[in-house]
Amino acid sequence: MEIVREAAEGVSSAELARRFGVTPRTIQYTLKSDAERQTDTAIPTAAVSVKVRQGELATFDEVLATAGIETRSEGLRRLIQAAGGVFVPDVLLAAEMARYRASLHDVGNGVAQIAKQMTHAKRIGQGAGPVFSELRLAQIRGLARFIFDSADEIDLLVRRRRDAMQLEATVALREFAHATE
Repeated sequence: MEIVREAAEGVSSAELARRFGVTPRTIQYTLKSDAERQTDTAIPTAAVSVKVRQGELATFDEVLATAGIETRSEGLRRLIQAAGGVFVPDVLLAAEMARYRASLHDVGNGVAQIAKQMTHAKRIGQGAGPVFSELRLAQIRGLARFIFDSADEIDLLVRRRRDAMQLEATVALREFAHATE
């Protein structure tokens, strides 16, 4: 405690090491250890409140039980402490989403052109309904396939990312659960 007190007063690590007969690195470890102790024993003053669906809460409780964490409060506290390494932007996901956005923009333009042609055909009186050539019909079918395939790919991409984040969160919870007190 004397090392901590004197370091807080501005005494250098080198001076403290000389006075106490240890290395400067030992002084740094002592100061770091004290900082961690203060963080670990700090009294929580902020509250977090979140509403979730019953299924989400049950899943969270299962993860906590698997990690050996006894309370939801402790689980949330550990997730918050580990959030710096878990909840980071995903560059690959952002790039994929940009690619899908561009593709869907092209599809939207195609749909607008088809609608324009249908409106024009109706205006000039081509039958009771829209008249499509085989080429236009094939384009519409291709468009429908593209939209359904894109939706499936986006769903798969998001599911994979969610699973990876769940795995990272579970690892963080386990790491805290098995850490020495």
